[in-house]
Amino acid sequence: MLTPQDKALLAGKGISEAQIEEQLRSFQTGFPFLKLDAAASIEKGILHPTAEEQEEYLSAWAAYTQTYKTIVKFVPASGAASRMFKDLFEFLGGDSDTPTTAFEQTFFNNITKFAFYDDLNAACREISGKDIPGLIADGAYKAVVSALLDKAGLNYGSLPKGLLKFHKYESGPRTPMEEHLVEGALYATGKSGKSNIHFTVSAEHRDLFRLLLEQKISAFATAYNVDYNVTFSEQKPSTDTIAADMENRPFRDNGKLLFRPGGHGALIENLNDLDADIIFIKNIDNVVPDRLKDDTVLYKKLIAGVLVKLQKQAFEYLDLLDSGTYTQEQVIEILQFLQKKLFCKNPETKNLEDAELVLYLRNKLNRPMRVCGMVKNVGEPGGGPFLAYNSDGTISLQILESSQIDMSDPSKKEMFEKGTHFNPVDLVCAVRDYKGHKFDLNRYVDKETGFISYKSKNGQDLKALELPGLWNGAMSNWNTVFVEVPLSTFNPVKTVNDLLREQHQ
Repeated sequence: MLTPQDKALLAGKGISEAQIEEQLRSFQTGFPFLKLDAAASIEKGILHPTAEEQEEYLSAWAAYTQTYKTIVKFVPASGAASRMFKDLFEFLGGDSDTPTTAFEQTFFNNITKFAFYDDLNAACREISGKDIPGLIADGAYKAVVSALLDKAGLNYGSLPKGLLKFHKYESGPRTPMEEHLVEGALYATGKSGKSNIHFTVSAEHRDLFRLLLEQKISAFATAYNVDYNVTFSEQKPSTDTIAADMENRPFRDNGKLLFRPGGHGALIENLNDLDADIIFIKNIDNVVPDRLKDDTVLYKKLIAGVLVKLQKQAFEYLDLLDSGTYTQEQVIEILQFLQKKLFCKNPETKNLEDAELVLYLRNKLNRPMRVCGMVKNVGEPGGGPFLAYNSDGTISLQILESSQIDMSDPSKKEMFEKGTHFNPVDLVCAVRDYKGHKFDLNRYVDKETGFISYKSKNGQDLKALELPGLWNGAMSNWNTVFVEVPLSTFNPVKTVNDLLREQHQ
């Protein structure tokens, strides 16, 4: 039963009572596991272009960038970096005053190698009157960590990854936000010379992003001869989800309904608000220094070339179907394009009448399209590429998380564990239809692919609802193609010590 205060809260967030009811039903019913056909592989659904094909795709993207189409680079950057420093937080709160774990010892043994070392050294001097070597000589290791993580020092424990200093250069260290500015200039700039980059940030960090941008943008614009158009957005309050208690009733904290962020799937709304033709998507922490950017740039251009070639062909087929002057052979050709190039199959198409088949082809071709880079599986946690069944009986390529797969089924578990490839979040998306209209991306979300997790608030257990993930269920009903990209393009920073890897030095 909603109180007047509850209704006022919903109105303020832009959430309807019907949405709350739907979310509470989801807690009761849960979400079904997806029915799998196979793990995607080079043999099944992942493209591995030949050298000749690569040149064709690169040429296609080069030609596209000589048009006045709008290209945007979209970077989810709102998450706090606190998980990067989990081990250091544990050291700070632990009993030992000296590094004992391998992680702690690695951090201190290599502390001068971090791009933030000079800033940290200055913070230590300001707070304690001693530099890092002096504090370490005194055994004051925790003072160093405190200066790194706490508000009185660098406050890295509360800042987002995008604002942390990742890489050293002779001209000074760079943050991931700056590395994405460089990437945008190198592969996501069209004929206008405008580099459009959009960061999703949290409200409390928006001003800090803007401040850093103001300090740096002019130098990058001059160095790369581009005109930057950098914009920011936040997850919308309307995408927050209600928490439930263990009996699936609305969870209340001191009498007030508790809402939680809906996860990265909420960003489909932000993506939908962009006015663009082509949108690149890449996580904030997957960046490398300039000396290693060549592979990243090459393969971003390559997957974009795959996208625009496929889109061009799809548009030509849609125009042909609209004309009404097509032959039976052409209809079969379009069906084979859908099946063999867009990897969307339906065992029932053989039973469709001619008019029904044309309608089916038009509906399937006229959808948002994405091409996703996939790297070989190296045991990183996260999702992978699969051929999965959709609610309409079609089988298509999907990026699935382990939570979407029935691990109690030995065959499905084996399929997941033996998957050859991994999702590094390397996407390029086409979001206009063949008549130039923007797709409403919310129409292509599979609402049955959410996820329920268990959390607690003030010692009370609760259930939290995550929306279908941005590159999972939120794009479930897109046309999807996978392309193998080299592992050199995937260099995420999950812990602070990852910055000591050769790829980040």
